[in-house]
Amino acid sequence: MVVQDSNRVERIALFTVLVIVSIFMLFPFVWMLCTSLKPEADVVTWPPRLFPRRITFEAYKTIWHQIPFLRFFLNTIVFAGGVTLSSLIFDSFSAYAFARLDFPGKNALFTLILITLMVPFHVVMIPVFSLLHKLDWINTYAGLMIPRASSAFGIFFLRQFFRGIPRELEDAAFVDGANVWWIYSKIILPLSKPALATLAVFHFMFNWNDFLWPLIVTTSVNMRTLPTGLALFMGKHVVEYAILMAGVVLALLPVTIAYLSAQQHFVRGIALTGLKG
Repeated sequence: MVVQDSNRVERIALFTVLVIVSIFMLFPFVWMLCTSLKPEADVVTWPPRLFPRRITFEAYKTIWHQIPFLRFFLNTIVFAGGVTLSSLIFDSFSAYAFARLDFPGKNALFTLILITLMVPFHVVMIPVFSLLHKLDWINTYAGLMIPRASSAFGIFFLRQFFRGIPRELEDAAFVDGANVWWIYSKIILPLSKPALATLAVFHFMFNWNDFLWPLIVTTSVNMRTLPTGLALFMGKHVVEYAILMAGVVLALLPVTIAYLSAQQHFVRGIALTGLKG
């Protein structure tokens, strides 16, 4: 009886702590949503109010006319979606080679790829920009996406998952006359849906929210992505907070939908690749 009471107290305490932490984490999002529903005059009132005195969707209407929001939205979809798709293709190719194939220098090459994870992006930022400038890829989708077409993290992540797939499946396929490409496309990829979905969420969220790289590669307003485009509301003297928050709310919707759609695969993929804990 004492043990049960002790366990109940622990569960209640844990639940209370989780609720408090959740409130602190969700508060900025609630403030953002409430701000987007306020008239601009109510945003800067003192003392500040969390909930609007009068709900208005004027900011959501204004944002489509004040900046080319639809263009920014489409650019972000092309950029984030294109990088996600190309990364899944190239990362899975490389990961399968490192996990299953034998070739000279495999371990040294994989170690070199892992070392690149420790190199900050700011170190290679200027050389990559210089190369893109020489290729005349500034303000192009190619300049945005090709430098991000593959990632060391994606290769490592998928390699860990591929190594956990039983080799007996491949051996049986080899006996039946299957080649490497058939095994990769018909056995490895179908069994790797949790890992692929998890990596897709990682890539999509990172590139959708990326600010620095699109800011560097694009100088034309028509090629801006959402994070860089919304920065146009950050004027030198005036910041239109309601419209800015409305844009951020709209920008968060695709990322939220992508995560919720792949949530089950996301959790399972992290657990099976050994990145949990």
